[in-house]
Amino acid sequence: QVQLVESGGGLARPGASLTLSCVSSGRTFSSYVVAWFRQAPGQEREFVALSRLRGGNTTRYADSVKGRFTISRDDAENVVYLQMNSLKPEDTAVYYCAARHTSIIRFGADEYDHWGQGTEVTVSS
Repeated sequence: QVQLVESGGGLARPGASLTLSCVSSGRTFSSYVVAWFRQAPGQEREFVALSRLRGGNTTRYADSVKGRFTISRDDAENVVYLQMNSLKPEDTAVYYCAARHTSIIRFGADEYDHWGQGTEVTVSS
């Protein structure tokens, strides 16, 4: 059983940075693909970034965040981070951490088995 808890959201001005954290209790993260998704009001949940440790540390990013966001993980502490730089108003959303117990990379929200409760990020001047 994996339980995920996100933190680090808040209000940020355009151009600022925030770091989100996702802590897993229960089973270790190391064998999971871990991802961040986000959902803006009235929109579907969308993929942001993922990390797969098995087979070499593989990361993937949505085009909208590539070059601005960085996903990293500390498997010893069962924590995954999302460093968000150069924030834009369109980054405003609830951000969710998700995990799936497989080494196969997937980008759809319905492919993930475990979810956190979400942390809200608002980017506004």
